[in-house]
Amino acid sequence: MSMRKIDLTSFQVATSETARQINRRIALSLIRRHEPLSRADLARRSGLQRSTVSAIIDELIVEGWVNEGELGLLPRGRRPRFLHVNTERVGTIGVELRPELTTVGLAGLDAQFKAQEQWNTPATPEAFAARLAETVVALRAQFPATRVEGVGVSLPGRVDAQGHLMFAPNLGWPAMDLRAMLESVVGLPVFLENAANACALAELWFGKHPEHVRNLVAVTVSEGIGVGLLINGQLVHGANAMAGELGHVTLDEKGPPCKCGKRGCWERYASNSAAVMDYARGTEGEASLASLAGVDQLARFRSLVELARNGDPRALAAIDRMAHFLGSGLSFIITALAPEVITVVGEVTALWDRVGPIVNDVVARRALLQAGTRIVPTDPQARPRLRGAVALVVQQYFAAPDVA
Repeated sequence: MSMRKIDLTSFQVATSETARQINRRIALSLIRRHEPLSRADLARRSGLQRSTVSAIIDELIVEGWVNEGELGLLPRGRRPRFLHVNTERVGTIGVELRPELTTVGLAGLDAQFKAQEQWNTPATPEAFAARLAETVVALRAQFPATRVEGVGVSLPGRVDAQGHLMFAPNLGWPAMDLRAMLESVVGLPVFLENAANACALAELWFGKHPEHVRNLVAVTVSEGIGVGLLINGQLVHGANAMAGELGHVTLDEKGPPCKCGKRGCWERYASNSAAVMDYARGTEGEASLASLAGVDQLARFRSLVELARNGDPRALAAIDRMAHFLGSGLSFIITALAPEVITVVGEVTALWDRVGPIVNDVVARRALLQAGTRIVPTDPQARPRLRGAVALVVQQYFAAPDVA
């Protein structure tokens, strides 16, 4: 059993209410993981007394978190009713904020989306907040029977525990109290997190990994590169919430300029924008991408993927170079942290049959492999950033309360 030192500069003593909250969240989490469960099953799995379980479940049913469904079968005696998490009555709103495109979806507690809207990301945080407020009102009007518990936002930057935006070079917004701004216009609790961290949480809460997986790294490959670190089952934020900004590790001090102000960062070699720039060197490549997709970076990379699928040699060379540098960075992560799993998130996974072997070859040559780390591409159709935004809200009610 791992031990955690009590932080004597910031702690909360345990009370009877703390115990009640822990028991309640254990019950909710067991139902979520193993549903359908009867009250007797829940008592056996949790070790709680049946009277305690009944009191918790009665409360959760009244509040709408749990409902009782079908009757179970027993050879004799009273037939139990099975418990389920109420994914219809209780919901969340997830926001995937990217520099060029924002997606907003209303989902149940199981991260199954009932409706989604997409729009071009406004240039300023004020305009973004106003557009988000309109979208939240519209989604809630579509599903008036669903009680929305909060709004989760995954974004390309770093935010501190109070919801202040600290660092977002690819978004281009200044440091600010973004949570307060958004809560003031949407009228709901708002939870903000770096996109890579949100993707790591999506794997923790909704992934299909074995329960023993406690060390997982999510690498988001888009306009830049983000890294979310889940170590011993906990997100690592670091000082000033800056842990995981490995996309800004310098590979070459004389390399291409980066929006962070330095040169030759990892993301200038292994991101979508890096691959597009690599292909577009010269007017022929630039014209090819512009004619297929207009001018925005995400559309250009998708066009590059299509060119590669169609056998364009320059597109294939750009993708191969991107894969090589992606593998180089993952080698460092594996050697430094030895995670059980690295998940790769982004449009590049659509070419994983070509990218994956290159990445694995580079990792085999550069990393210490005793950790046995698995590198797993995520399905873009699963919307990991958006599901991670939902996880930000879900964990507020299912995770263990922090008492020390």
